[in-house]
Amino acid sequence: MNDSAPRVRRVRRTRRTPVLMAGAVAALLVGLAACGSSGDTAGSGSSASGKAAEGGFPAKVATKFGEITVDKAPQRIVALGWGDAETVLALGGQPVGASDWLAFGGEGVGPWAEGKYDKSPQLIGTLEPEYEKIAALRPDLILDTKSSGDRTRYDTLSKIAPTVGVPEGGEQYKLSWEKQTEMVAAAMGVPEKGEKLIAGTEAKFAAAVKAHPEFKGSTITLGSRTSEGYGAYVSGTGRVDFVERLGFENNPAIEAKAGKGFSVSVSKENLDLLDADLTVMAPIGIPATDISDDPLYQAVPSVKAGHSLVFDDKRISTAFATDSVLSTGYALGKVVPLFAEKMK
Repeated sequence: MNDSAPRVRRVRRTRRTPVLMAGAVAALLVGLAACGSSGDTAGSGSSASGKAAEGGFPAKVATKFGEITVDKAPQRIVALGWGDAETVLALGGQPVGASDWLAFGGEGVGPWAEGKYDKSPQLIGTLEPEYEKIAALRPDLILDTKSSGDRTRYDTLSKIAPTVGVPEGGEQYKLSWEKQTEMVAAAMGVPEKGEKLIAGTEAKFAAAVKAHPEFKGSTITLGSRTSEGYGAYVSGTGRVDFVERLGFENNPAIEAKAGKGFSVSVSKENLDLLDADLTVMAPIGIPATDISDDPLYQAVPSVKAGHSLVFDDKRISTAFATDSVLSTGYALGKVVPLFAEKMK
């Protein structure tokens, strides 16, 4: 099971070998070198962050691939990681290129981020980004903070521009909105803005916890169903982090099966593994009724007891899945009341 729409994530596993693209990328990089990295590069396109200089440069960001140094305020940011573009927007920046992981279309962001772009970004592929297209945007910073952590991907991107990849232990998209905000803010030179955004969102979580003491210690299953079957998410992923902050405990039976990935598959014969004090499911690429009307799902004890929730509103399910600093605030306002209703 994957953590995004099948059309986006369920693509062929083979990668375009960076060696095969080296000629095209190198040609573009030669052109960039001839133009220089100041002057017309900084002055073209929308500014990534008009107030970036307040943080001071050079800025340093610790990653799995070592400490990355950003010498000056970035003006042309390409945001490739899951939720990276929304994080840049939340911090007052304007990505010139971005990846649309959840197939929102348009500007590639959810409704909670609508209207924040001055100019639509160039949309870039997700699992297989078009390196030539990225290089053509002449970025001075590439963000790939919530990503697979693949070394070849990072090495190819870092030849185009300074690249802030995943942090140590952040592989396979296991990165919280909090750490993502911290890393992006540091790279943009606006750490204070990042701290303020994080504090504001944490205050919202604290208010929800105070209002719903029934969440504390209750077990929860967060799962989804695609055309390939059922699955459930494990600790270290955005969805689970979200509910753990509310006081829930992720389903121990699911945790016992956790591997290096962000989810585990659950066969139809073992759907009772989804049982918890609250079971929350999301359809991915299928109608919600494929879950709610499934007799095997209906037989799960928590479902029979009425303590289950199937997201049938795409805005809610995608907010829950995006796990950016912007979408998290939106999700809190939408899903907490739904959780509380089903916990009665």
